[in-house]
Amino acid sequence: MEPVIRVHSKTVVISSSNIDTDQIIPARFLTTTTKEGLGRQLFADWRYHADGSPNPHFVLNRPESHGAQILVAGRNFGCGSSREHAPWALLDFGFRAVISTEIADIFTGNSLKNGLLPIVVDAATSAWLLEHPGADVDIDLESKRLTLPTGVSVSFPLDAFARHCLLNGIDELGYLRSKTADIERYEAARTW
Repeated sequence: MEPVIRVHSKTVVISSSNIDTDQIIPARFLTTTTKEGLGRQLFADWRYHADGSPNPHFVLNRPESHGAQILVAGRNFGCGSSREHAPWALLDFGFRAVISTEIADIFTGNSLKNGLLPIVVDAATSAWLLEHPGADVDIDLESKRLTLPTGVSVSFPLDAFARHCLLNGIDELGYLRSKTADIERYEAARTW
């Protein structure tokens, strides 16, 4: 997992509310246990016509969206089932962060464990972002601040342990492995 310290990128806006995990990555693509290639199926039912051809009206298929690392969405993003494939697909597509006024708890947990930064912002910040697709936004994980191109900067909540893992590019298992020497010292000192 790559460390997430700062993300500076233009945004892609999908203003719909209640985007569930089946819309993010439809269930028919959940047969894999690998992350690679899932970005091709991200929002598949919206990105592609029934014949498999790209829908030119869907935002991710437009040239101005290419290379964007920040997705701005309407409220209640990631609701629905608890599939870990949803953040996998977003990451494989190239997103590093999702911004909304509300992000589902299970989706948040799955995202943080896989290196995708879910950012919850206030209604005014969200409204500005939704009205300005393609805006260059700066996310600083060390200070937990999101800065708009207007210069407005807002803080966002983030669990301290999740922040530590993201900044260091490790997951929970990686964190435990980093403590192997301490664990072995503790076990050696115990009298069984």
